Amino acid sequence: MRIGELGRALGVDVETIRYYEKSGLLPAPARSGNGYRTYGPEHLERLAFIRHCRALDIPLADVKRLLEFVARPDADCSDIDRLIDAHLARVRARLDSLHTLERQLTALRGRCGASHRAGECGILGDLVAAAHGEPCACAQPAAAE
Repeated sequence: MRIGELGRALGVDVETIRYYEKSGLLPAPARSGNGYRTYGPEHLERLAFIRHCRALDIPLADVKRLLEFVARPDADCSDIDRLIDAHLARVRARLDSLHTLERQLTALRGRCGASHRAGECGILGDLVAAAHGEPCACAQPAAAE
């Protein structure tokens, strides 16, 4: 199959496939007589693996490492466990940051509850005040939950 067909089969942009080839994640395909890339089932399987890892937000460097383990099925998997544990820690840290952001936006949203002129909006007032170095409702510590 050609690169466009490979991309359509998995919903991956052609430029992304080329990038994966250049970065060594996807092996270079054979070339047909007219110079077109010819991809086989092994490319489809590997690209599906990469795509799934990326859907899990696994960084490309870690995907590359996981692919090394795919190529060495007899290797000890403790490094795989550590890799996923590290990724899970990053995800949990991001979740904590997102929860903090949610609390900040909720506090900010609480500054304006009715429709009125923009000059009287508590949200806008807090944002302008913060731009001048004054405290904003969103920077206040959240009440104990």
